[in-house]
Amino acid sequence: MTEQSAVSDQHNGAATRPLRIAIVGAGPAGIYAADALMKSDADVSIDLYERMPAPFGLIRYGVAPDHPRIKGIITALHKVLDKPQVRLLGNIDYGVDITLEDLRGFYDAVIFSTGANADRALEIKGIDLDGSYGAADFVSWYDGHPDVPRNWPLEAEKVAVLGVGNVALDVARVLAKTGDELLPTEIPPNVYEGLRGNKALEVHVFGRRGPAQAKFTPLELRELDHSPTIEVIVDPEDIDYDEGSEAARRHSKQVDMICNTLEQWAIRDVGNRPHKLYLHFFENPAELLGNEDGKVIGLRTERTSLDGTGNVKGTGEFKDWDVQAVYRAVGYLSQNIPSLPFDEQAGTVPNEAGRVLANEDADGADRYLPQTYVTGWIKRGPVGLIGHTKGDANETVACLLDDAANFTPAANPELDAVTAFLEAKGVPFTTWAGWYRLDAHERALGEPEGRERVKVVEREDMLRASEPDKV
Repeated sequence: MTEQSAVSDQHNGAATRPLRIAIVGAGPAGIYAADALMKSDADVSIDLYERMPAPFGLIRYGVAPDHPRIKGIITALHKVLDKPQVRLLGNIDYGVDITLEDLRGFYDAVIFSTGANADRALEIKGIDLDGSYGAADFVSWYDGHPDVPRNWPLEAEKVAVLGVGNVALDVARVLAKTGDELLPTEIPPNVYEGLRGNKALEVHVFGRRGPAQAKFTPLELRELDHSPTIEVIVDPEDIDYDEGSEAARRHSKQVDMICNTLEQWAIRDVGNRPHKLYLHFFENPAELLGNEDGKVIGLRTERTSLDGTGNVKGTGEFKDWDVQAVYRAVGYLSQNIPSLPFDEQAGTVPNEAGRVLANEDADGADRYLPQTYVTGWIKRGPVGLIGHTKGDANETVACLLDDAANFTPAANPELDAVTAFLEAKGVPFTTWAGWYRLDAHERALGEPEGRERVKVVEREDMLRASEPDKV
């Protein structure tokens, strides 16, 4: 056992014990952190806290239902949560059910991996009109998140999606598909009924820069064309490159693949699939247009042009598009975490390599918040793919273990101390065994229809299936 593998237990007389770690957020980032801790030479005991009754975060509530290959990541995450050193404590709202001060009494260190679940603001005129939506809210709806409304207004025949990242493509694809196309997936009944009544016939995706600057991945892009009901259309005039764009293509196989796909779509004849999905480039959203009732009736964009570096400048040429709904997919934003410093602009907790920075001293010297760390999107912002959070976790865990020899030991590190605390407060927390029960329940719901599962939406129903003795 190394110096880092255990801490002195000054409270029960034992010479050593496992390092007790709390991880707040049981999505991929938190689970990767738990995995990194267990793969180190440290003797650890880890509790993963999750606000939802079920684990997996973004995989369960942020990935489109018609992307089962991405949801396959859950198989790898399962193996981590199956380890005896890890315990899941779900349906616990940090800052309400338990505070940082509480956690410091039970654990030697706390890692926050709470991710990002809000929409980044887009400051243009008309953004607050009726019919203007954030992509994150729509994604939460079609992914069956229990904390959003059960119904979604899908009355618009022509819809705009602002942004050219993977989330924008997910939103556009779900809006353009039929409810019956998505029925074989895990969507719950309320989502199927909503999508079955969707009136959208045209979906327009807008990016302010060119094809070489698009942020989606080649696979996501090509999937748009797989639906028998969606005709993907690209205007040949939007296929344009400057020196910076050409350099991007030369240096990135991914960028080149995206450009090649868009070029092929731009020169082909338009087919007769019933739903049209337009990909527009060099159109910068300038204003949402509304009527006297405060409803969206159009989108105004300014045409842009490349400046030689891959960036764009406005041309002063504006165009109005006939749409009745606008979805902004311009990025996610993390929300403030109680008791931690927060950078509102970046949407991150200030940190160095995962160590949380306290507020500056009077002399201007930065100090770290003791035994407190971050990983994932709350650490570096909502960029990159799910797998990129592994590097974040490794860096944060390395810092934590470097610091462990100087930790002040937790006052109540016993495993049952925190569960007794939660039970005394009447918090109906869920467990890893409970996830297996909920998983079996959802699979049983899907079996009569030949579906892998049907997702349970209501929090009470999730709790009833997961922890029936606590409801």
